[in-house]
This record gives sequence, structure tokens and C-alpha cells, in this order.
Amino acid sequence: MSALTAEQAASRERTLLLALLLSMWAPLATGIAVLLSHSTTQLADFIRRTVELVALFVSWWAFRSLQRNLSLTADDRARRETLASRSVAAAMICSGVVMLTVAASRVADFRPGGNVIVGVVIAILGLITNGWFWRRYAAMTREHFSPIIGAQRQLYRAKTFVDCCVLTALMAVAIAPAHPATRAIDLLGSVAVAAYLMWSGVRTIRLRADG
Repeated sequence: MSALTAEQAASRERTLLLALLLSMWAPLATGIAVLLSHSTTQLADFIRRTVELVALFVSWWAFRSLQRNLSLTADDRARRETLASRSVAAAMICSGVVMLTVAASRVADFRPGGNVIVGVVIAILGLITNGWFWRRYAAMTREHFSPIIGAQRQLYRAKTFVDCCVLTALMAVAIAPAHPATRAIDLLGSVAVAAYLMWSGVRTIRLRADG
């Protein structure tokens, strides 16, 4: 496979940096939303976004260092690519485990409610943004495969699915917080998100191993 051109490398680095910068506000905004609501899915989403921010930073740093240090040995390059891919996989798996733990701890006496409007707005914006990045990274992967970009495609596909689940759960809380089905939707939303994140994390590790 031919090497990336300078223009392709610059475009990928800009996209990674943009993703990182846009993600920096998410934990703070979601944390405020958690304080305003009593949604299990919202709390799990806050944890998920915080862990993912670390993985995004590692991915940006790894890609940037590879492009700035072309004299690195093949082994050094492979180690940095592996670090980025595994950080993304670890973020998804850890987020999934935490989400399951939060959901399990609140099964007995949890009742959804509170103001979820902020959370709904954040979920909608996240769905639009993450969907765009998913498509962007997918196009980059088709153009020229890179383990770092491939891991980002996996991550943003998972993030898009997560935002769909979060939005569904929060809309249920907003429309009918006292309905018996709302509690089940909110808790099951966390479980669905957790399962998908863990599956995506394992899949990312396998794709890197196969590559």
C-alpha cells in the first residue's frame, strides 16, 4: 500500500484534532445535564464521554507523532498505532462496563425524572456530529487504511449508535416520566449502550490483530 500524501496526512490530522476539540466540551455539558436530571442513561453517557476524550487525545497524539517523526522504525510506528487502537478499544470496553454497573446499581429503587431537556439537546447535537465523523472516517479508511483511522471509524460508529439510544431514553423520560415503560426504557437504554460499546471494543482489538 502506498504511503499517505502530505495532503492526506494533513487532512487526517485536522479531522482528529477537530474531533478532539469538539469532544472537550461534552463531559462538562453532559455533567450539567446529569445534575438537572435523574436519568441512568444520562449518567452513563457522562462517564462514556469522559473516557472517550482520553482515547481521542491518545489517537491524535499518536497520529501526529507518526507524521512528525518519519524516521521512526517500523516497530516504533507499529507500537504507537497499537497504543492508539487499544486506547480506543479500552475506552469503549471500560465505558460499557461502567454503564452496566450503574444500571445494575439503580435497578431496585430508581425512578426517572427531572429536567432532561439539556440532555436531549446534547444527544441530538452528538448524533449529528458523530454521524458526520463516522462517515468522514469511513471515507478515509476506504481511501487509505490506517489502524488509527480505522479505530476512529469504529469508535464513531459506536458513538452514533449510543446517541440514538440515549436520545430514545431521554425522550421517553421527557414525554412520560411516570409511565412504567419509561423506567424500563431508560435502564434498558444503558444496557443496550453498554453491550454495543463492549462489542465494538472487542471488535476493534480483533481488527487490529487481524491487520
